[in-house]
Amino acid sequence: MDLQGPNRGPVMARNGLIAANHYLAAQAASEMLRRGGNAFDAALTAAAVLTVVEPQSSHVGGDLFALVYRPEDGRVQAINASGPAPAGATPDRFPNGIPNTGPLAVTVPGVVDGWLTIWERYGSRPLTEIFEPAVALAEEGFPITTRLAAAIAANAGRLSRFPASARTFLPEGSPPEPGHILRQPDLARTLRAIADGGREEFYRGELGRRLVKALAELGGILTEADLAAYRCEVLDPISVDYRGYTVFGQPPVSQGFILLECLKILEGYDLASYGLLSPDVIHLEIEAKKLAFEDRLKYAGDPRFVEFTVDQLLSEAHAGNRRKLIRPDRAGPGQAPGQLSIGRETTYLTAVDRHGNLVSWIQSIFHVFGSAVIAGDTGIVLNNRLCGFSPDPASPNRLEPGKRPVHTLNTYMVFKDGRPYLSGGTPGQHYQVMVNLQVLVNVLDFGLDPQAALDAPRWGNLEGTEVQVEARLPESTITELRRRGHDVKPVHPWFGPGRAMLIAIDPERGVFQGAFDLRGEGYALGW
Repeated sequence: MDLQGPNRGPVMARNGLIAANHYLAAQAASEMLRRGGNAFDAALTAAAVLTVVEPQSSHVGGDLFALVYRPEDGRVQAINASGPAPAGATPDRFPNGIPNTGPLAVTVPGVVDGWLTIWERYGSRPLTEIFEPAVALAEEGFPITTRLAAAIAANAGRLSRFPASARTFLPEGSPPEPGHILRQPDLARTLRAIADGGREEFYRGELGRRLVKALAELGGILTEADLAAYRCEVLDPISVDYRGYTVFGQPPVSQGFILLECLKILEGYDLASYGLLSPDVIHLEIEAKKLAFEDRLKYAGDPRFVEFTVDQLLSEAHAGNRRKLIRPDRAGPGQAPGQLSIGRETTYLTAVDRHGNLVSWIQSIFHVFGSAVIAGDTGIVLNNRLCGFSPDPASPNRLEPGKRPVHTLNTYMVFKDGRPYLSGGTPGQHYQVMVNLQVLVNVLDFGLDPQAALDAPRWGNLEGTEVQVEARLPESTITELRRRGHDVKPVHPWFGPGRAMLIAIDPERGVFQGAFDLRGEGYALGW
């Protein structure tokens, strides 16, 4: 079937490859690989640069999840660097609901501990060298893109409420135009301080104290004790077998189990026989998504506070029971309006090196510009992840002090015959699992190369039977989906959900294939 995409294929490389959601991050990470850094050094380089050039998407004040693989270890491990609610974040403090703007929306930032944990375990270059490109871009400035300019303009009202945020992003009191040189000297000093002082500087040192003081002056409740108590988790990933492949995902508190549950449901159908982009395939993908999200709302919470393990949800028996609820000729009801909290900004990257080290990495501050707060003179944009808790007091994802909200953030790796085959992910709030599902089906069921798998038209469904589809989807498929009860809403041909990145590994030839999404500003670079 003609995908109506551009005539291009994946980036090919033998020595190393990076795909990241901003071209400056991909460039800096590629240079790190060329200088002999490993995949983890490159990923850290990209992650630090992304806080500078995509401040609306991720930052030092946010969270991080990653899957990492080293051949010498022979196993995948999961990094969960998501922060909990402050100790003072009790439900009675928010009688009118948790705000999405301001210092009360902030959870403990986990990204710095995630960075340092990955660097200590897997890095090979000095942290000062790894952070050097990010420091230079923050100090010397860079021309902002159309996308960043639009994000600032759309959030000017929120940013203008906080002096440091307004000073940084609203020069002369108004949103800048694309091409404006954005300088962030406070952030440059903070990145240098982290490179020199590491974890202690942020969580127990002068930098952390200044951050807490700045938030307190704005009415925040994050304390020095909240920061000092934080450590990220290094866990075993969750996984399922799918058509002879092993698919690894993020364990709780990530909602990555939804992706794996969808795959187990779909494994009971011969998708390849229906045809790429057929109404049968898309109908089944949508219905599997609805059922898996039902399980998310019913069961998912921080396993340190609620009894939540995913083994039963990923079992053959559960998949079979859920499969029985899918009507092949009729759309199910889907999630009710307002059941899913909506985050809007995240960034993603993946990297591989000639030694076989592999990383799949996602970081976020939740909404666009997170809480919209820059903490004093630190240059740090703080997350608003506290509003990721459910307002339903009966929900396993209800707010409790010290508890982590369930995260949309998830990444995946796919192994074939016990060896790495794919590494991928995407930004996109709850759309993440939907986009990842479609990309994996495109590759594993239909044999598309990585770039074609990303270029294919997409669908998205958040609530009820409404399904947004890119207008490149065949009209015959749209007509049949509507006949089955899907409320299909065509959107711009290339503005569907997600900004995915993907790496495929051919171990026989020793070749890496990298793909980047035309829906965003990212690039894949290799050599």
